[in-house]
Amino acid sequence: MGSSERSKKKVHLWKKAIVHFMLCFVMGFFTGFAPTSKPSIFSSSVTMSLSSTYSPQPVEVFHQEKAQSFNRSLLDETEPESTTPREEKKENEELNVKRLVIVVTTISRRNKLRAVLLRRLANTLKLVAEPLLWIVVEQKIDDSEVSEILRKTGIMYRHVVFKENFTDVSSEMDHQRNMALNHIEHHRLSGIVHFAGLSNVYDLSFFEEIRAVEAFGTWPMAKLTANRKKVKIEGPVCDSSEVIGWHLKRMNNLTDISGPPPIHISSFAFNSSILWDPERWGRTSSAQDTSQNSLRYVRKEVLEEETKLKGIPKEGCSKILLWDVQISKEQ
Repeated sequence: MGSSERSKKKVHLWKKAIVHFMLCFVMGFFTGFAPTSKPSIFSSSVTMSLSSTYSPQPVEVFHQEKAQSFNRSLLDETEPESTTPREEKKENEELNVKRLVIVVTTISRRNKLRAVLLRRLANTLKLVAEPLLWIVVEQKIDDSEVSEILRKTGIMYRHVVFKENFTDVSSEMDHQRNMALNHIEHHRLSGIVHFAGLSNVYDLSFFEEIRAVEAFGTWPMAKLTANRKKVKIEGPVCDSSEVIGWHLKRMNNLTDISGPPPIHISSFAFNSSILWDPERWGRTSSAQDTSQNSLRYVRKEVLEEETKLKGIPKEGCSKILLWDVQISKEQ
């Protein structure tokens, strides 16, 4: 009797152990199909950010692949709400972020030395600290030597082309500059704009100087002509960084000087936000209110905004950092 009870207890214990084992096995089996960790909440947003950052650009614009990492900071799709130039400068200094320099270069097909001079200017811009964007404008042709040169520079650039034909070189150059300014305005490229001619020769410190421009900046420029021993100085006369006068061209009739003095296209720089956000500067008009002649609008603003126009370099504009070396007649 005692032995039968003990055997029944053993059977019962074995059944209990087997049931317990089966339950553990089933639970472990289904647990293996459960995810081991929660999905990251940032995975989808990163993908969307990358896809939106590298969206296709207009047909006439070409980018250097090396510079794609800077594109996010260039396209400011949202208009600044209440940031003033001084606040922007202070924020950049606190974050140790350099302002973007936007260099605009126009090219005439009449200039036989355009390829050589473009390479020379590219070699200079390569030495400038980033960020820098080079906007090059030329007439559209099937086989563009300029496109090939730009692709090999290693500089972040945008190549803008146009189809119109011009008989006057000056009108063509102004049209190209207006195209560049319209491109800057349309894409809201935030930076300091400077027009760099193919004949320009620079001291590298020049580009660091213009990064400090808050609204408008100007500087003296030395003009040299091949086979001549004369050097002409054009630009501002300064007291510290305050513009108090201008170097004027020699004129036979002094009565011809009326209104603001003419300023060379390479003798000034300006904050690009003036093109699309004039209210930020206390103005009510914009480039769009001037029949799309952005260049005329900017020149007018530079000469009228005396309190916001600063001389470069700050030590009295006495140092020449830019030379215009004319080698050929058509540049």
